[in-house]
Amino acid sequence: MLLPIRTNIRPRRTPYANYLLILLNVVAFLLTYGPHRHGMGYDSPVIPVRPWAEPLMLIPAAWRYWQFITYAFLHGNTVHILGNMFFLYLFGNNINDKLGHLGYLLFYLLGAVASGFGHAAVNWSSVAPTLGASGAVAAVTGAYVVLFPQTLITVLYWFFFIGMIEVPALYFIGLKMILIDNVMLRMAPGVAYDAHLAGYAYGIAATLLLLATRLVSGTNFDLWAMIRRWNRRRRYRDVVAGGYDPFTGTGQRKSVTARQVEKTAEEVQREAQVHEIRNGINRWIAQRNLGAAADLYLALMRVDKDQVLPRQYLLDIANQLASEHRSAEAARAYEQFLTHYGNYEHAEQVELMLGILYSRYLHDFDAAAKHLQKAADRLSDPGQVKMCRDELARLQS
Repeated sequence: MLLPIRTNIRPRRTPYANYLLILLNVVAFLLTYGPHRHGMGYDSPVIPVRPWAEPLMLIPAAWRYWQFITYAFLHGNTVHILGNMFFLYLFGNNINDKLGHLGYLLFYLLGAVASGFGHAAVNWSSVAPTLGASGAVAAVTGAYVVLFPQTLITVLYWFFFIGMIEVPALYFIGLKMILIDNVMLRMAPGVAYDAHLAGYAYGIAATLLLLATRLVSGTNFDLWAMIRRWNRRRRYRDVVAGGYDPFTGTGQRKSVTARQVEKTAEEVQREAQVHEIRNGINRWIAQRNLGAAADLYLALMRVDKDQVLPRQYLLDIANQLASEHRSAEAARAYEQFLTHYGNYEHAEQVELMLGILYSRYLHDFDAAAKHLQKAADRLSDPGQVKMCRDELARLQS
């Protein structure tokens, strides 16, 4: 038995839209759940919702257009809704953070429609009612594997013994949840496997399209970036195999003799160390483990203080160091950020943070006054302006 219990990333913003969807599903369940027999005899089928809610279920052989939405807010029992809402909470929070509230709500509802149509298309003659949010949740899970394939999912397992293991999302969702659970092991009665697969297909395809068209900002670690890197490597191998010489730019490969590279052993070792540390920082930031990324950043500065990270990486690490009360290290990171990214659109907020660090924690009052004055000249938020001027007044008293 394998059960995912958490991911190693957390949303940066409160996922209100996901909480709203969970609430709506729970309220709809409480209002509609009411098992009863549809017919007069004991052999009549049991319908899991109250009679007035029966038209809201999806019947593939006699569907109505509204059912492709309403069926996703009905559930057959307590275990059904608890399972769906757990997976929606587990994967939906970060998708909500990535797509925004309105975008996420639209994505979820379209996922319900797509999974309903997929199920109805395969089971077009069935009169068995279909209900549950699992198709829409599968769409959200498909989006997760595209946007965060390299993050880690903590999986609880129990067979002869119990334990936990961390598995990359790409493998756990792709192999376990999609291939094994919905393709290879289709044994549980009454489970709409085709709705699940349609939801996964929609979630993966729609999210890849959003990344490809840049309607959603991508990273170097999402599935679209991985596909593009694979395609570049494939094209490179093809042109080299066809006789292209990448060293001379000609159509015929030539032998390349090694030439002396005038680097000391120490320089070579330092370059390798820098490369390894930067790769580690990239991995930890992709997994949203900013504490580990901050530790590696400090190690990078000890090896080569002239190394500069990408703008958002450096800002995130500086903020993380400040939150850990490593004031001196945070101040140096903020100073490096302003040196290389001084044209950042919110640079005045970085100046304010630096001023407060120097004033309250490092007691470098001249540096504090310099940064606070720069911040005061550019800040527009009334609360931040008041904080800045109060700090300046305290320094001058």
